This record gives sequence, structure tokens and C-alpha cells, in this order.
Amino acid sequence: MSVDQKKEYFQKLVSMGFKEIEVAFPSASQTDFDFTRYAVENCPDDVTIQALVQSREHLIKRTVEALSGAKRATIHTYLATSDMFREIVFNMSQEEAIVKAVEATKLVRKLTKDDPKQSATRWSYEFSPECFSDTPTDFAVAICEAVKNAWEPTVENPIIFNLPATIEVATPNIYADQIEYFSNHITEREKICISTHVHNDRGCAVAATELGLLAGADRVEGCIFGNGERTGNVDIVTVGLNMYTQGVPPNLDFSDMNAIKEIVERCNKIPVPQRAPYGGDLVVSAFSGSHQDAIKKGFALREKNKAQGIKDERWRIPYLPLDPKDIGRDYEAVIRVNSQ
Repeated sequence: MSVDQKKEYFQKLVSMGFKEIEVAFPSASQTDFDFTRYAVENCPDDVTIQALVQSREHLIKRTVEALSGAKRATIHTYLATSDMFREIVFNMSQEEAIVKAVEATKLVRKLTKDDPKQSATRWSYEFSPECFSDTPTDFAVAICEAVKNAWEPTVENPIIFNLPATIEVATPNIYADQIEYFSNHITEREKICISTHVHNDRGCAVAATELGLLAGADRVEGCIFGNGERTGNVDIVTVGLNMYTQGVPPNLDFSDMNAIKEIVERCNKIPVPQRAPYGGDLVVSAFSGSHQDAIKKGFALREKNKAQGIKDERWRIPYLPLDPKDIGRDYEAVIRVNSQ
């Protein structure tokens, strides 16, 4: 995306109610650095700007420079911890990985919350044991324990441990088991925010995220309509609206789905499939005659009850799991003429 597109996208995320936004990889390019500065200077006071950086000294310094002056900022470092990545990509032992992660954490701490010149910013720290789902879970706990001790989080400002299924390698229940194990074995749990970060290689990202939350995670990282590497990160629209329909409000505004979709498609240059959950053009459309008949009867009963003064706050329309108006769709789109 261009800087102008990033600005538009960022403002849309803010208007939807996101309070933590990972805006850029500011050490990667001048474009990302410049946009991070825009976000710092134009971000509401209650929104935390998050920036991603590898565990390398000169890149960390550049990232801190980009975030300086923000009201609230999170530095997000990562290090691949799976056996495959350590052995093939980095030729690094588990002990060497722990040393590397601790060194990066101490440097971030020195440049941020321990620097009196940076005291105007509420600095938070996030660490990802990348490829967590393919990492021995006891080692993931060990490296995060070392990082936590180096950062020294508080209950008021917890450290974020982001536990990525960087590549989906198993069923969602196994990812949830790993989240639960981590939550039960890391010390000072009250000073930790466990975050899920799920990719969709096996098509199970939403299920894995939801089971991860049920297993004890506190936070979700994802992308609007699931854009991201390969098959994408988890679709945060689907996760958020699933929560709403289960009675757990994520405090995000999806009421104008068409506007969200238009901005995402234009900026990302990737169309949202017609049958994508919630956001697709056909998600509240019925082509089958029996479906149309059931929907018609549902609306008719709803109108009859309303006319008779019968109050029922429940949404009870066959084949429509939510009121189309809740996502900015009208009832005209529900019934489509088919070949019959």
C-alpha cells in the first residue's frame, strides 16, 4: 500500500474501535518508517501503536526512533523457536535462542521504559516465539520466562506473549492445548497477556483462535477479511462477529460492512469472495425456494408479533444467523431470483 492508502486504512481501523493496531515494520523501509510517524502524530490517545521488529540491534534502534513521542506504543520482537527453523534457518541451539531473545528484550527496555527521555510514552513489550505451534511447548515457556524476567512486567502493564500458529500444522484443539499448557506453566500469569496469532494454512484459523480464547488467551491478532501471508492471518471480521452472535461483544463496529469491504478491497487490491463469512455479497442471500419460504415466514411472524405488541428481543429468522441490518445490509438482498 502507498502511504495515502495506509492512512485511510489506519483511520478506518480507528473508527471501527480498534485500540491496538500494528501499523508497520518501520525498520524495513522508509515508507513504513514515515507511516509510523504519521500514526504516532495522528493516533487517538487511547490507541496503542504497535511496530514489528526482528531481534537485531540496529533494527530495534530504528523502530524505537519511529515510535518516539507516541502516547502508547508497543515494540513487538520475534524469534523463530521451532526446531526446524532453529536448525535449518538459523543454526541456533535452544540456549543460543534464549540468549538472543533476552539480549533483544534488554535493549528494548534500555531504549524505552528505562530511558528518562522516553517517559512520556507508555511503553509495552510483545514477544513472539515464532512458529509456536511447531515449537516444543516447554521450550516456548522457557524462552518466554527468560524474556519476562528481563522485561519485568507489571499487572498494570503486562507483557504480551504472542503465540503464533505461524504455519498451521495441526488441528485447532491441539493449538488450544498448547495455549492452555503455556498459560498454566508460565509464572506470574497475572502480569502476562497471552495473544493468539493464527494463520489459515489448513483453513482452521477462526476455529483455532476461538478455541485458543476458550483455552485461556486474552487477545487476538488478525487481519480484516484474513489478508496476510499465504492463505492469510485469521479473519478478525469473522472472529469479531462470531463473538457478537454468541453474546460476547468485542466492541468493534461492523455496522457498515460495505464501507469496510470497499476500503479493504481498494487498498489491498484483493477482492472479498462473495461467500466470505459476514463480508461476502451473498452471505444473507437465499436462492433456494425452501430457504426463501422459511425466511419469508420468519419475517411474517416477526411482523405479526410486533403488530400484536408481543415483545421478543431474540433474532429468530430461519437461515439468517444475524439481522442483515446489523452489518449494513438491507432486506432487499436476502431473496434472490433463481432459475426456477
